[in-house]
Amino acid sequence: MKKYFYILLMLTGLIFTACEPEFSNPIGEGTYTSGDADFSKYVAVGNSLTAGYTNGTLYKSGQSMSFPKILSEQMKLAGGGDFTQPYLDDDTKDIGGLTLLGNVIAEPKLVIDASQGAVERINETPTIEVSNIHPGPYNNMGVPGAKIYHLAASGYGDLANIALGKANPYYVRMASSTAATVIQDAASQNATFFTLWIGNNDVLSYATSGGVGTDQTGNQDVTTYGPNDITDPGVFGYLYQQFLDALTANGAKGVVATIPDVASVPYFTTIPYNPIPLDDQATVDALNNAYAQYNAGIQAALANNLIDQDEATARMISFGLGANPMVIEDADLTDLSGLGIPSIRQTSDEDLVVLPAKSVIGVAPDPNNPQLVYGLTIPLENKWILTKKEIERVRNATAAYNATITALADAKGLAVADMAMVMQKLHNNLVIEDGSIYTADYFNGTNLDELAFGLDGVHPNSRGYAIIANEFIKAIESKYNANLPLVTPAQYPTITILPTN
Repeated sequence: MKKYFYILLMLTGLIFTACEPEFSNPIGEGTYTSGDADFSKYVAVGNSLTAGYTNGTLYKSGQSMSFPKILSEQMKLAGGGDFTQPYLDDDTKDIGGLTLLGNVIAEPKLVIDASQGAVERINETPTIEVSNIHPGPYNNMGVPGAKIYHLAASGYGDLANIALGKANPYYVRMASSTAATVIQDAASQNATFFTLWIGNNDVLSYATSGGVGTDQTGNQDVTTYGPNDITDPGVFGYLYQQFLDALTANGAKGVVATIPDVASVPYFTTIPYNPIPLDDQATVDALNNAYAQYNAGIQAALANNLIDQDEATARMISFGLGANPMVIEDADLTDLSGLGIPSIRQTSDEDLVVLPAKSVIGVAPDPNNPQLVYGLTIPLENKWILTKKEIERVRNATAAYNATITALADAKGLAVADMAMVMQKLHNNLVIEDGSIYTADYFNGTNLDELAFGLDGVHPNSRGYAIIANEFIKAIESKYNANLPLVTPAQYPTITILPTN
């Protein structure tokens, strides 16, 4: 679709590169206090959001601005100790990605190529080798890709299990032993203070796959789960309780964080449900004629009480001049294949289009047959759309997880950082303490300085992580009578723009 997502990029020739933020007014120790908490040993537990993952990967300078690292620097002003993160010194090009025995298994970071006006992977080869193991444990126990049950899985850090799909390459590089679990490595450090932000991936992988997975609510056997399945809330609650018991066993205090709504991140909000412009009446008429027989079949199914009026209305396909919704497959529709009627419909404003769909929408895959176009005459596959029913499954699980998080935190006397609320505010433009505005509006005319998300559309950029660190600080101050300085997000780098890639 002519790269319409990037037409409004503010490409002013500025090149933003990752660097350590500089503060013009450093604040001396002694001004701030830990209150009822003890920051001398801080451990952070979570997934990619804890690790500092951004722009589609984990890389050295991005890791250096993870929210736990930012938070630990503020804690040092009130008695906090050193904070270690998993070794990334072999990321010599500062591009992320992974190799396994020299073979690339994860791509490097995303950048903006100013010459093309597009987002793409940097044209470099990763240098982070998975088998280059530096055993932990580390203060930052954020493992990209981890779901809640992965944190309790023995062998999740075993190099030999990678080929079996039972290990995580990031944890392989940092695990204290091949048999260790993430939560064991975290708890073994006897932290005096911790953060726990886990559960995002337990719904996010289902959502980012466009619902190509199973809602496992009611199934507590995680060994039967696929990679894109929704984790049973009962499993989530049981494990979350175990994790909190382990992390607070020595009396440690901490902050837990809630899970954001998928509709609050740009991965699902950048592409509108109606991204296909039609300005030729002849084309509109041809499309409507092409679907006339299909529409007649839907009306016949309604007349024979095979579907109700609401479904019949949703399944009718009609095009007009201007912006048009797309034709998609929808597995949740009533199966009318016995009548030769496919399970298709047009998108509505209750559907979410995943960001990678930009590569296929409006594309004619066969140059010899330009009338076959994805989203018009070829229905988009389910993986490109998160439908209303799929969104409901994600939101139901998210609500259950968040109810567990807040209830267990209350029972343990722990602070809660409401990241669900913060991400929703970012979606609607967040005004922070200094009056600056930050947004999740993914380049739809947005000034890059205001963008709080990285180029993958899911993870925050460094400024976004600074905002997150501030929310943890606010939760700490409120619960534990502490006094810590907030950071200034504008002093952190934003998106990397290359003149050419």
